[in-house]
Amino acid sequence: MSLMSTDRPTMQRLRETFATATQWVGEQGQVHRHVGGIRLDRWFLTSLIALIALGLVMVASATLGGGDLPKGGPLLRQSGAVIIGLVAMAVLLMVPIRHLVSLRTSILVLSLALLAVLFVPGVAHTVNGATRWIDLGVVRVQASEFARLGMIIWMAAYLGVHLDKVQTRMRGMFAPVIVIALGATLLLLQPDYGNTLVLGATLFAMAWLMRAQLHTMIMLMLVGGALAVVGVFSAQYRVDRLLSFSNPFADPFGDGYQLVNALIAIGGGGLFGRGLGESVQKLSYLPEAHTDFIFAVFAEEFGLFGVAALLGLYAVLVWRGFVIARMAWTARHYTGAALAWGISVWIGMQSLINMGVNMGLLPTKGLTLPLMSYGGSAMVATLLAMGLILRVHHEASVALADEGIRDAREVAQ
Repeated sequence: MSLMSTDRPTMQRLRETFATATQWVGEQGQVHRHVGGIRLDRWFLTSLIALIALGLVMVASATLGGGDLPKGGPLLRQSGAVIIGLVAMAVLLMVPIRHLVSLRTSILVLSLALLAVLFVPGVAHTVNGATRWIDLGVVRVQASEFARLGMIIWMAAYLGVHLDKVQTRMRGMFAPVIVIALGATLLLLQPDYGNTLVLGATLFAMAWLMRAQLHTMIMLMLVGGALAVVGVFSAQYRVDRLLSFSNPFADPFGDGYQLVNALIAIGGGGLFGRGLGESVQKLSYLPEAHTDFIFAVFAEEFGLFGVAALLGLYAVLVWRGFVIARMAWTARHYTGAALAWGISVWIGMQSLINMGVNMGLLPTKGLTLPLMSYGGSAMVATLLAMGLILRVHHEASVALADEGIRDAREVAQ
């Protein structure tokens, strides 16, 4: 008699336990944890908290070499931004999406005004030839971070309200095209070509994912691509960046200096990295080590396996954002679906662009790594966006529960 036949009750219990555990793991992204009546997505929240914590650690590490961690240093300022962002996220988490829909015009006007005020004498602050910051005396605010989020909110509200027109008529995309054109123009005048590309691509992706009329989207894609190429060749410094990125070692002490040092940092990390705080390139060799090129410092200190883990955290964050968008779509909460898709595309795209720039796969764009790079405005705006996704998850979960849909697999069908 075999062991299997003599111990069938035990094996049956093991199979049941394994099946239960497998189902639990598969449903954790959909299991709701209630905090003050709000239903939260565990996977999304876990990856978000991990990235915030890792970002604070890396800001500290990247600024150690310059001795810039006294009171009021980068770590303290970044920690303050995280606290403000988390409080703002918690507040926004309590605001129904329908209120944002009703305020969509005001949000759009405020977003464009934030970009326009940069051209008022005495208000803006210029760094390295770019006028992107509003000087409030005590603090400087990067207008594009909040303006981009505001335009994503407007676009989501517009798509939710006018979905039928967007899906069936060419003129349904007229208002979004005007908004993209206005936003892009104001960003290019700063100049900020990187954020212009990210904003335009994000708003376009939102319309595409919301099933906007196909031939209209193809036409806009061709026009947008042509304008992007013209934008690159309209300024000599962009052409220089394009050429230097293709072969940075041709001018290692000039246009290619930053990328050369980033590549040295990434290559020096090997498989396991030098160890936390042990980066060599951050010691006055790599410019912007705690902002645009914090990924290179991370790769040097944590190596290939650390980079893989970091990519996994961003992948989970974006994946859950898409799952939440799908939940909202199933619940016919179309504004929420567009909002979750738009924010997820923005975070995923900007993360990949930043990493691509650090690895020499893309020309320098001046884009930070979301939730990790130093920058108070970027951190607060990103956490506000995370709060919006969590709010969409809550409202979609409630709506689906009312319809008797509780399992994530039902949503995917």
